[in-house]
Amino acid sequence: MTTPTTRFRPHAHAKLPATMRASVLKSQGDMSMETLPLPQPDADQVLVQVAAVGVCGSDVHYYEHGRIGPYVVDHPLILGHELSGRIAAVGSSVDPARIGQRVAVEPQRPCRTCKQCKAGRYNLCPDIEFYATPPVDGAFAEYVTIQSDFAYDIPDSVSDEAAALIEPLSVGLWACERAGIKPGSRVLIAGAGPIGIIAAQAARAFGATEIYISDIAEDRLAFALQHGATRALNAKTDSVEGLDVDAFIDASGAPQAVRAGIKAVAPAGRVILVGLGADDVELPVSYIQNREIWLSGVFRYTNTWPLAIQLIADGKVDLDILVTGKFNLAQSEEALKAGKQRGQLKAVVYPGR
Repeated sequence: MTTPTTRFRPHAHAKLPATMRASVLKSQGDMSMETLPLPQPDADQVLVQVAAVGVCGSDVHYYEHGRIGPYVVDHPLILGHELSGRIAAVGSSVDPARIGQRVAVEPQRPCRTCKQCKAGRYNLCPDIEFYATPPVDGAFAEYVTIQSDFAYDIPDSVSDEAAALIEPLSVGLWACERAGIKPGSRVLIAGAGPIGIIAAQAARAFGATEIYISDIAEDRLAFALQHGATRALNAKTDSVEGLDVDAFIDASGAPQAVRAGIKAVAPAGRVILVGLGADDVELPVSYIQNREIWLSGVFRYTNTWPLAIQLIADGKVDLDILVTGKFNLAQSEEALKAGKQRGQLKAVVYPGR
């Protein structure tokens, strides 16, 4: 029988444990701390000791409802897909010089051989494995494995928290790319939660000069004005129709926000749907047709980590300002509930604590 030490190379100065702690979603609304075997990396993988994990709305949804669409938590599942850490060991095909490097993890594994992967759209791979999406475990654990090329080196100037939040930043960058944001663009963003604020910062980094953001929470609008947006609009009182922006990015998932945002788009403009809301939404079809508006959804991202790391290192995007709650691994359930508290934007779990 092959022993773990012959399958991968551990850190030369640290003895790896045989087990690890993990916070496991046993069923809807039921979290449990467990001791599990240490995962062993395949030949092309690295073993990452997790430093920080951001809590995403999808994690909360799995915890509260036990499913998202066709993905059902019918077996114990480790949540968490926004993560950073340090490489503790490498697979047999990976350069051992990687051991000890701080990394940000892109939490997915495409097949790399299907039509979508070969076309460069690996986010649309039908066989993709994504952290914390049943049945694939995530990062509310002390260690995870990932393909080496999806563990990106980060400079010392980038915090563990910011490195973990490159995952939601990637959603914002991908939305801005699909929206065609360029220098001088005028953009409307609906929703001043974490993704909306990240999208505003991403749009600014892409060169947008007018960035409107709408929400019903005045505290979030005020925060957005300090961190990316140029004008805040209260969705209860301020109409967006007729703004004639080049692009509208919905980060709210609210049907009324989607309909209003579409009517704020100029001819030949773009509408990008990011927020998770109702499965079916009534749209102003004649408006879309008559103005030849291009409408697209966003499903995760591709090839965004290098740009994201550079933007953070250059100070063009600030993710640390989003962190409003810090929790140890045993407090994962508390972290999942934190988003409902007033003033909370992003909770972060630290598995090493």
